[in-house]
Order: sequence, then C-alpha cells, then structure tokens
Amino acid sequence: MRDIIVNNLKILVLNHEYPPVGGGGGKITQNLCEGLAADDYQIRILTTHFKGLPLYESNEVEVYRIKAHREQIFRASFQDMFLFIGKSVLKGWRIIHSWKPDLIHAHFAVPAGAAAFLLSRLTGTPYMLTIHGGDVPDAAPEKTAKWFKIVYPFSKIIWKNARKIIAVSDYVRDLAQEKYDVPIQVIGNGINLEQYTPSKFDQHPSPRIIFAGRLSPEKNPLAVVHSLSEIRDKNWECIILGDGIMMPELRTLIEKKDLQDRIILKGWVTQGEVLQWMGESDILFMPSLMEGLPITGLQGLACGLAMVMSRTGGCVHLVREEQNGYLIEPGDIIGYTKAITDLLSDPDKLLNFRKASARFASQFSIKAVVDAYDKVFRDLLDGSAS
Repeated sequence: MRDIIVNNLKILVLNHEYPPVGGGGGKITQNLCEGLAADDYQIRILTTHFKGLPLYESNEVEVYRIKAHREQIFRASFQDMFLFIGKSVLKGWRIIHSWKPDLIHAHFAVPAGAAAFLLSRLTGTPYMLTIHGGDVPDAAPEKTAKWFKIVYPFSKIIWKNARKIIAVSDYVRDLAQEKYDVPIQVIGNGINLEQYTPSKFDQHPSPRIIFAGRLSPEKNPLAVVHSLSEIRDKNWECIILGDGIMMPELRTLIEKKDLQDRIILKGWVTQGEVLQWMGESDILFMPSLMEGLPITGLQGLACGLAMVMSRTGGCVHLVREEQNGYLIEPGDIIGYTKAITDLLSDPDKLLNFRKASARFASQFSIKAVVDAYDKVFRDLLDGSAS
C-alpha cells in the first residue's frame, strides 16, 4: 500500500443523495463529511445532480454532482440509481487518477456501493460501506422489494469485498447479517448540536405536532391523520413536511377526515425550513414502520421536541419512555393516539419532556461520530481493521 499522510487523509465519498437532494441518508453523509473536514480530512463527494444545483461546489468539502436525469428531489428511481453507478464510476476514475484518495467511502450498499466496488477494482483503492437501512433486503419491502429481486444476487460481492462495513444502528446491522455473512460494526448518526439547540421553551397555546420525512409507505404518514382524527376535540395543530408517492393518498385522507384546517401539508422543504418548523413545534410524531437511526429524530431531540415514535430500528435509542417521549408498536393507531393525548392533556409534562429531549441530544454529538470514523479509517489504512 502506498504511503499515507497520516494527518491529512483523502476520502472520496459516494452517495446518490446529498442535500438538498434526498432524505436523511444524505444529511447524515453531510454531517459526517463536514465533521471530518473540520478534523483536517480532505473530502470529495460524488452525488446526483438535480435541476438548479451547481455541478461543482466547494465549501467545507468539495461536491461533484453527476447528471443522472433525476426527476424528483425526494425519490430516486431504479433508472436514476443505475445511471449514478455508471456515471460515478467514470467521474470517480478521473478523480482517483488525479487526486489519489486513500479510501472510497460509499453510503448505501446500492447504488454507491456498486460504484465503489467497480472503482476499487479499476484503481486498487480500498472501499468501505456505511449502510443506512434502505439498502438492506427486507428492511423496507414496500419500497425496495422489487428492485432487490434484481440486484440481490449481485450485491453479495459488494459486501464481501468491502474493507469495512458500518451500520447506523444495531437493528440495521442485525437485518444485514441475516442476508450477508460479513462482520459489521455499528456507529450511530450524529448532528452538529450548535445548529439546533433551543434557547428557550415556550408553552404554545395550541400545541404543534410535526411530521417530517418522505411520504412513503415505510414512513407510514397516513397514521398521522388516522391518529389525530381520533382527538379532533383536543387543542392541536399539525404540520407535515415532505413529499413522495403517498402525497395524493394523504391529501385525500385529510379531506375525508375534514382536517384540512388542522393538518397542513407543506411539501418538500429545505433543511433550514425543517429546523425552523421544529423550533416552533412541540411534538415530533414518527409512526414509521422501519427506521435506521433517523436524522429527523436526532433533529427533533436537539430542537427540544417531545417524541412519539414507533418502536422500530434506531428509534429506540432516541426515546426514554416517560422522560422525553413514548415508543409505540408500529402501526398501533390507538397507541399513537393515547401517547399524543397524554402529552396534550398535561402541559407541564409536555414541557418537561421537551427539556429532557434537549438534554438527551448531547449524546448524539457529531464529534463523537467523527472520532469513531477517524479510528476506523486509520485502523483500516494501517491494515489492522478486520
């Protein structure tokens, strides 16, 4: 292996989604990359272009966006991902040839992992994976079952040849190890707490409930409407941030329940707008059927929101029951409704839960995550990683 400049490692990062394109996986990648750059890493990112964005930009990190004809900012089609693989291999080969990175770091085993595998074979540069959940067979069958029937037989070689694999939660690791016989280390997600920490906690006369995420089956947005329709006699308002394939169905259900004046659909918004809305809310409602370690949940903690979440994946790490929120079995509408009712009925409890969330958020500082990845990178490149 060539000599490595120990204090200035070069990492080529691949992810088909990177803000403002995509959801939580892209934001997680951004948090990590900017944290590593602050620790004197040199970071270049290959991601997907979307209309209106520059093909190249350089701030804390360098971002190269590849035209893969993506049509929706919130969702990648199979064609988008296939094009990303091919075009990122071509662009990545040129970057590796001139820049000579020490490591390729792919977020999501598919499609970025496939591109990383091919680039590694072409250039001899080692690669590692961070898996987030949606790239694991059976993790989100409503979303990925069809295309995993095609890619699963080929994906094994991607996992087998990675020098290291990181999962964002125990849940994601355990799911992956049911399909792939490879060692997987868990490193959770983190956020820059300075961007989120609330300065005060106001008791709002009409408590605001917020849902933020893709409007897709695994996020279960219809449960928000079904649950809140059971407590229309209570004082609340709800903001739904996001877009996706379930938007028409969600809008129809809101109209059917006659809740148009109380549940407001804001569509896809920027990260800055997400934080602004969270800063003006009281309860984060996440009735997901599957999650890794959701960035929305971390943001909700740091913004000081009481948490009503499904007992799935990494959500269990974000809630201390009866302290900052409630964990409900996925799909249990009665359970969601009861938890929200409890918080709406007791303003002091709601306020105390919010303050507890803000305190709890300190455990998810991006600095700890960066330190963990720094050790992985250095062990791997020293040849001591398994």
